[in-house]
Amino acid sequence: MSFWSNKCVVVTGGAGFLGSFVVDQLRAKGCRRIVVPRSKDYDLVQMEAVKRLYNDAKPDLVIHLAARVGGIGANQANPGRFFYDNLMMGTQLIEVGRQQGLKKFIAMGTICAYPKFAPIPFKEDDIWNGYPEETNAPYGLAKKMMLVQAQAYRQQYGFSSIVLFPVNLYGPRDNFDLETSHVIPALIRKCAAAKEAGQASITLWGDGSPTREFLYVEDAAEGILLAAEQYDGDLPSNLGTGEEVSIRHLAGMIAAEVGFTGQVKWDTTKPNGQPRRCLDVSRAKQLFGFQARHNLREGLKKTAQWFQGNRQAIREVRF
Repeated sequence: MSFWSNKCVVVTGGAGFLGSFVVDQLRAKGCRRIVVPRSKDYDLVQMEAVKRLYNDAKPDLVIHLAARVGGIGANQANPGRFFYDNLMMGTQLIEVGRQQGLKKFIAMGTICAYPKFAPIPFKEDDIWNGYPEETNAPYGLAKKMMLVQAQAYRQQYGFSSIVLFPVNLYGPRDNFDLETSHVIPALIRKCAAAKEAGQASITLWGDGSPTREFLYVEDAAEGILLAAEQYDGDLPSNLGTGEEVSIRHLAGMIAAEVGFTGQVKWDTTKPNGQPRRCLDVSRAKQLFGFQARHNLREGLKKTAQWFQGNRQAIREVRF
């Protein structure tokens, strides 16, 4: 019998980018009862909807992936909404899960929760040693509260919950809206459009100096399910590759992958975001055997190919 075969699993955000891959992998592992709550039926910001979800689904496990999230521009335009919605979803799902005797809760934190100037690579023990980068601090802090709650509930109630901190995700089915997407899908779409229009250049935010780390979405889904199966402790764990790349270099990689040969210009009046991001990924390997399968070049190739083959069906998310 598979770990998952006799369990009912609620996957919040299961119809979204990461969630769709988690659901695919759950099915492949033999999980027969997967509940994906849709926002039109269950507004998880509202306590009554959370209670109704638990009463309707009667889950054994909850994998909480739903989030109000976006790039720098979306975070700057919606700091209050990103804080409140993410805080209330996480807090209420954990609290009602405790009340209902849920067997396990798996929470997704965010790399945005780390201090702006955390030592590189980011180690989980440094997560409280400073304030997050200002442009996404409300979102990052709201998600980090799930770690506080999970540890407090484990201590007081014996509630089983784990908190994972994935680095920036990318891959097929991502949000490709130029206003709200993260850097990789936005760059792929921008470079493809510029190539088709015969533009001589594209302009990107900042100066290209910040570094980031990216995790291919299929690898992230695998890490989440491995942790759910094999880990039950109070220590948070990073999910990533440990591979750091500058935004300038990333832009060049994506332009080459898409076939855009024009110039990349930088608008230095726009914010850079956090100066550097790179994770120490040793804890995930030690605690539940996770190691990413895709390097950045392989993942970008797959993502760009998917985008080119699905232009009419790309996902756009507006707030």
